[in-house]
Amino acid sequence: MNPFDFVHETRPARVVFRPGAALTAPAEEARHLGLRRLLVLSGERGADTARAVADSLGDACAGLHTGARMHVPAEVADRGVEAARAAGADGCVAVGGGSAVGLGKAVALRTGLPLIAVPSTYAGSEMTPVWGLTEHGVKRTGRDPVVLPRSVVYDPELTLSLPVPLSVTSGINALAHAVEALYAPDGSPLVALMAEEGVRALAGALPEIAAAPESVPARSRALYGAWLCGACLGATTMGLHHKLCHVLGGTFGLPHAETHTVVLPYALAFNAPAAPEAAAAVARALGADDAPAALQELAGRLGAPRSLAELGLKEADLAVAAAQVAGQPYANPRPVTTDEALSVLRAAYEGGPVRQ
Repeated sequence: MNPFDFVHETRPARVVFRPGAALTAPAEEARHLGLRRLLVLSGERGADTARAVADSLGDACAGLHTGARMHVPAEVADRGVEAARAAGADGCVAVGGGSAVGLGKAVALRTGLPLIAVPSTYAGSEMTPVWGLTEHGVKRTGRDPVVLPRSVVYDPELTLSLPVPLSVTSGINALAHAVEALYAPDGSPLVALMAEEGVRALAGALPEIAAAPESVPARSRALYGAWLCGACLGATTMGLHHKLCHVLGGTFGLPHAETHTVVLPYALAFNAPAAPEAAAAVARALGADDAPAALQELAGRLGAPRSLAELGLKEADLAVAAAQVAGQPYANPRPVTTDEALSVLRAAYEGGPVRQ
């Protein structure tokens, strides 16, 4: 592939990155955007932080809605839209992880309201125009510029309360965005640079966070890496790995970040023969010879889950998931048959050493 044959579109978003920004920047960004009635969105787990952000908005806060849930069930999105309309909001502030940002995107998609994101994990969704909704056991995704947050506030101090296990899986979830961007058909040299640097930053920061969870410099490096990886996700088309995780999460209810963590080494091992340059870039960023094995070793060394069975998937679910994965079109370096999807899923289900 000629690396100098590409189209790169820059997404129109502002980024504020500084410690302590969560309680000052949302109000500043609201004024910059001309917004006066903001509905703050979060999940129950992040409600205290969201309440503090709501208080910091003063008279510009139109209310607090804490109904965000993983994988954005359609009924949760409906309630979020109703809350925004009832509050007379002219914008939303999503505070929390991927679930909160996902709800903010669902509200933006239905109402057109501008969104400010204040992420508290390393999910990366805040840097993308990708939305997702789960209905009748199926997770649908799409792209629409209206859901891209107009401002993103990165506050490393906000991630200090993120437990180490979730920090690890959230960070590896972000790594997955960069890994798939490296072999995406719509990549570019700039995306490749961001992806490799994002993997390097996160892979270096996560062990530091595990050793010293209160380290603001380590949290800052991880958030910086997540920003780069999320930007890669926003600029390119994802492949087999993300399709596997959408099916496992949307149909079987597996936890989002943990599922990405388990599946990523196996998906990369499957694609590596068809994308050797991408695998080599990941290996360089990890300081290793074998990228899939190094990813698995990193996750295991930091105590992350090792198998889909550990996450609650049943062996009888594998064939159903494989059929769904193979039955939907998506970009990937290698064509994926039902048998091949089943092979990748079975390997991830068992959690044994990854093999190319």
